[in-house]
Amino acid sequence: MPTALALSPHLDDAAFSCGGLLASLAADGWHVVMATLFTGSVPDPTGFALACQLDKGLPAEVDYMALRREEDVGAAAALGIAPPVHLPFREAPHRGYGAAPELFSDTRADDGIAADLAPAIADLIAAERPDLILAPQAIGGHVDHVQAVRALRGLAVEAPVLWWRDFPYTVREATPKEPLAGLFAALPEPLMRLDPDAQARKRASCAAYASQIGFQFGGPAGLEARLAREEGAERFRLSGHLGAAIPGLDVG
Repeated sequence: MPTALALSPHLDDAAFSCGGLLASLAADGWHVVMATLFTGSVPDPTGFALACQLDKGLPAEVDYMALRREEDVGAAAALGIAPPVHLPFREAPHRGYGAAPELFSDTRADDGIAADLAPAIADLIAAERPDLILAPQAIGGHVDHVQAVRALRGLAVEAPVLWWRDFPYTVREATPKEPLAGLFAALPEPLMRLDPDAQARKRASCAAYASQIGFQFGGPAGLEARLAREEGAERFRLSGHLGAAIPGLDVG
């Protein structure tokens, strides 16, 4: 049985950006693992980190990341994939980023998280032995996405990597920020056409992240509208060579 490993910076990124492909692979007999890097709970958050919780209507006493990890379990079930893996690294607001604009600016000079992520990702790859890896391109420029790309690219990875276009940043602006575009510009651009079942599973998976839907999309209707703008497709860049054809994936 072939294995696919999706490396998601946050608890929703993989489902939002390549959930249809993950569901399709599982339906085709793959073992699919969705691993999220930044899921660590932080007791008694303060400042901007606390504000990121309060602005979603969650009081300070709620373990925000525990709630999101539970949502991720539901999202994986909706996709029909294996239970998710949660790594304990802390999100950017808990690493010194003190305001929303800082999350989409250059990474802080004192943010060495990529060096910590790299061996953890290497351990995941060694444990799962994936035939395919999926990871972000960091479209939108979120510092956690950028650091995830840096960590993975610093490893000697043998498996092919499908680098996803980070949704919903891809549909928020006509020309979204792409700080790492130069790393991917010369790579092939596979296109995944999702069948109706994969589209339905992706919608259900995205909706499972209930704590994020209002903040990100203004509610379920907004989520549906943003997903519709993707026109039933997911787009990637490919490094390496796929060992076998994936139904619905046009490598070009």
